[in-house]
Amino acid sequence: MTDTSRAEPIVVIGPPGSGKSTVGRLLAQRLGVEFHDADTEIQREQGRPISDIFASDGEEVFRAIEEAAVERGLRECTGVFALGGGAVLSATTRERLAGHTVVFLGVGMAEGVRRAGLSTARPLLAGVNPRATYKALLDARLPLYRAIATVEVDTDGLTPDEVTDTLMARLPGEAARPH
Repeated sequence: MTDTSRAEPIVVIGPPGSGKSTVGRLLAQRLGVEFHDADTEIQREQGRPISDIFASDGEEVFRAIEEAAVERGLRECTGVFALGGGAVLSATTRERLAGHTVVFLGVGMAEGVRRAGLSTARPLLAGVNPRATYKALLDARLPLYRAIATVEVDTDGLTPDEVTDTLMARLPGEAARPH
């Protein structure tokens, strides 16, 4: 017999600097549920930072690891589950997200670059022209984020608490009830 009372996770997506981890933690606190972060899980499981995985194994290997981590998280997590910014590049992951509450935290280029800090911990932003890289990343991913999102919040000019307040008001019925 299967347990049909298991709550599905609320999935948080968005580009680097959109606040997925910060807002995800706040949202989980307000809902009284656990917070899970796919990138943190990958680093724990692999025993090294994501930037090292990119540098030594390449993006393709990282994306395969990420796809498996997302699949596992969707199966096992019952709280709030933040995905890495590029997780939506996987068609398999996008298919797996169908039917879930998916929160897209949008951020403009200037604000995203400022928040991300052009950190070397973000391997896709390291390089000769990080602003151009960030713009290309937004251009490529924005349609994917929007295609799978069930809730979208523009985070520009808002504090993490304000974003969380907005989410609490916009989440569909059961998802927005504290547990």
